[in-house]
Amino acid sequence: MRAGGGASPRPAPPPLPAATSATATLLAPASVAMPAPRLAHLRRLLLPLRSAAPHPLAANPGLQLPGPPVHPSLLLPRAMAGAAHAGVATGSAEYEEVLGCLGSLITQKVRADTGNRGNQWKLMTKYVQILELEEPIAQLKVIHVAGTKGKGSTCTFAESILRSCGFRTGLFTSPHLIDVRERFRLDGLDISEEKFIRYFWWCWNKLKDKTGDDVPMPAYFRFLALLAFKIFSDEQVDVAVLEVGLGGKYDATNVVRAPVVCGISSLGYDHMQILGNTLGEIAGEKAGILKKGVPAYTVPQPEEAMSVLMHRASELGVSLQVVQPLDPQKLEDQPLGLHGEHQYMNAGLAVALANTWLEKQGHLDRIHVKHSDTLPDQFIKGLSSACLRGRAQIVPDPQVNSENDKHGNSSLVFYLDGAHSPESMETCARWFAHVTNNDRIQEVSMEQPHTDRNSRKILLFNCMTVRDPQRLLPCLLDTCAQNDIHFEQALFVPNQSQYNKLGSLASPPSKHEQIDLSWQLSLQRVWESLPNSNKGLNGANSSRTSSVFESLPLAIQWLRETAQQNQSTQFQVLVTGSLHLVGDVLRLLEK
Repeated sequence: MRAGGGASPRPAPPPLPAATSATATLLAPASVAMPAPRLAHLRRLLLPLRSAAPHPLAANPGLQLPGPPVHPSLLLPRAMAGAAHAGVATGSAEYEEVLGCLGSLITQKVRADTGNRGNQWKLMTKYVQILELEEPIAQLKVIHVAGTKGKGSTCTFAESILRSCGFRTGLFTSPHLIDVRERFRLDGLDISEEKFIRYFWWCWNKLKDKTGDDVPMPAYFRFLALLAFKIFSDEQVDVAVLEVGLGGKYDATNVVRAPVVCGISSLGYDHMQILGNTLGEIAGEKAGILKKGVPAYTVPQPEEAMSVLMHRASELGVSLQVVQPLDPQKLEDQPLGLHGEHQYMNAGLAVALANTWLEKQGHLDRIHVKHSDTLPDQFIKGLSSACLRGRAQIVPDPQVNSENDKHGNSSLVFYLDGAHSPESMETCARWFAHVTNNDRIQEVSMEQPHTDRNSRKILLFNCMTVRDPQRLLPCLLDTCAQNDIHFEQALFVPNQSQYNKLGSLASPPSKHEQIDLSWQLSLQRVWESLPNSNKGLNGANSSRTSSVFESLPLAIQWLRETAQQNQSTQFQVLVTGSLHLVGDVLRLLEK
């Protein structure tokens, strides 16, 4: 391959220096002066553990690289870096004040702390009383969904279906990717800044007046759930679709005592330090949203989980029905709005939930069925128009387009999926293999001038420290390998949102502070230890397949420079491991 469609290749880039810790790449250009302590720190990081190796993407002599990733503290001043990560500007100073107040509710406790459970959960009842929300919550017509995987997608599908049926909808999901207002949708749109501010201060002031030592201010998610109840009640939504935040039994959304219908999406191993170490224990927590006399649905589950769900449903006298994946033929050739084969499972559950809600509310006359073997028109419209960012989302980088490509194909494409459990990693890998293989087939079948474009696959990864990378990364890598997908480079970065918190004006630490990359280095060590991680170009073994970046903007800049200098190659970047990371990438791409 020759860069620029036939131009003479540039000299090969210099080899990377020896790796940090395992094989981390943290580099600083020699021409930039550094403070002595910072330089000493870098020297300690870069102590050679083995001989230097060429960059994995440099194995092909025609592939031009912009040089090794530079140390982030040398790329931009911290203030500029903070602004770069702020993303789309939010609005008023008052909104920033609101976000600051919200940020103060984020505790530093480990999420598994027993304070999240038991008697501490009973505080939710007091908060509801303080805000005088008992009756408003009782009046809401709720669809309540728990699960490990797919609960957000299921809620999104269900809301979209009922909105297409003409109802005023409220949707509460988590986490947000860029702006906290994403968690509160009214009629399919994020709540406006004006309304958010108004409802926030109403709740905040009442709680501040009535809380103290005995009853502290609610923690972050609990406050957001209370805010959702206030918003949906005052906005007089016809249906409130609520996604459980964590678990079910002790989740803040579980103050709803009589939902119209409940759903439990696919279960798997996640939040084990809180929910339990077995699928049975996890299922028991999820089953906590089931209520006596309330119809409930789930999807096919592992036997251990299903037996617990069925036992709990039997105790409550609930008929827990198992829903199969939606048959694509029922959509009359319309695609689902959320991509990936796994979404047919979530769509099937959403159809059952929406249909039951309509039946229990006496609104079945709202839907129109043309054929017995297809869904009602409104259901098809809702399923095909559903939108939930950060799940199986494909985003070409608008800044990197091939000048020689008349068809507007980007040389750099991001494939974003917030998978963060072993099971969802496998699903994510299958989706990535499917869409990238389809892209290649479509390009060849079109017989366009760009059909000889090569593709290079890169992983951009981070996960929270409560996750087990030795469970996540093997699932991702093995499933990709089974589908003949091999990453030529893995990039590990910290989430930028850990510095930004909530306010768009918040900045990362000052440039004199050292950023702790020990977690990213440990992720890299796990990656380098995996047998399938050493597949370089065309499956060839490579002695250097990963890098650690001190910040996400540096990783993005390196990818952009690499793609711009190799426009005959398409770089396909899978971003996964954390919805926070996915949100950070989207924020940068949309800036």
